[in-house]
Amino acid sequence: MKKIFVLTGEPSGDKLASTVISKLQSTSSEIEYLSVGGSNLKKLGISSIYDLKEITYLGFTSVILNIFKIKKKINQTVEEIIKFNPDILFSVDSPDFTLRVAEKVKNINSNIKTIHYVAPQVWIWRKNRVKKIKKFIDHILLLFDFEKKYFDEENIKNTFVGHPLIETKVNSKTIIDNLLPQDKKIISLFAGSRKSETLILLPILISFIELMNKKNKNYFFYFHATEENKNSILDIIRQKNIENVDVISEENIKLDVLSKSIFAISKSGTVSLQICNANIPSIIIYKLSFINFMIFKMLVNVKFANIINIINNREIIPELLQNECNAQEIYKTVIYFLKNPELIKKQLAECNKTLDGIRSKTSSSDESSTILFNYLVS
Repeated sequence: MKKIFVLTGEPSGDKLASTVISKLQSTSSEIEYLSVGGSNLKKLGISSIYDLKEITYLGFTSVILNIFKIKKKINQTVEEIIKFNPDILFSVDSPDFTLRVAEKVKNINSNIKTIHYVAPQVWIWRKNRVKKIKKFIDHILLLFDFEKKYFDEENIKNTFVGHPLIETKVNSKTIIDNLLPQDKKIISLFAGSRKSETLILLPILISFIELMNKKNKNYFFYFHATEENKNSILDIIRQKNIENVDVISEENIKLDVLSKSIFAISKSGTVSLQICNANIPSIIIYKLSFINFMIFKMLVNVKFANIINIINNREIIPELLQNECNAQEIYKTVIYFLKNPELIKKQLAECNKTLDGIRSKTSSSDESSTILFNYLVS
């Protein structure tokens, strides 16, 4: 029986990996899997060698403070992969963790094929990583077509597979219509999948909700969470005794609620593409510690945090970062948009135009699973 080890480093990677592996499972049942994964891979019956939360850190200082733990986890992961002896090591995103593991695995057993999904963002920072990746990655699967040139230059085998979050349009007619509050307008909130992100952004967003409720109680707020952080978010909300807010974690329900929203507030990251794909206006928020932010500013090569803005090299979706990431600024920006439908119309048109330019003609999960399968049978 053929074997695949699925290696992720955070919940978003677990979600992306599951879209590919579920397609592969429908193609062949004669594959054994093991992983470093989360709830999405678990639903597919794939065991994880440890809890994903053990390796999820945010910011440079957090990584430095936990460097010995991280190194220990990298070595533990390598040992387990070598012991499992897979035909393919399928690593997904989180390059500072997954690619370090892949490099060590390849050095020990060069027969294991290393396929990486979601290229490290060398077009944003640390472009020299490409030369190093060439030594231990057999094939890299790209989310964006413009990334190809960076890997073609070094003759690294690559395929543009597209981004799974923008493959299909969200269907707005759903079975949960009757479960949603009929007398209120819905605003979707995305505080992040990492615990370290939610610790920073959740209090800010709760203060924003309280501000909104003082002025107008016609809104209902949904936090889009992961299975892992849903309960911790719920606990904080209950302490605040806010009635017009709930937390959802089931993927299909999250998509349904998003499609019914009049607005979304999201941390920077790939989820913003999903929001754009659902044709929902939005703003981006993010906050790091002062030290982490200064290090980040020194290293990055782009002016913006959001991929839509980066591609267009101008602000289409407003970004409230660092000091601007506070309840008052978020409130002012959201209300300004809601009072100016022409601004919303313009943002959505720009986002749709951008998505049309980067959307793959084929399914990312189909294309990626086919590549994995071909490596298994070759």
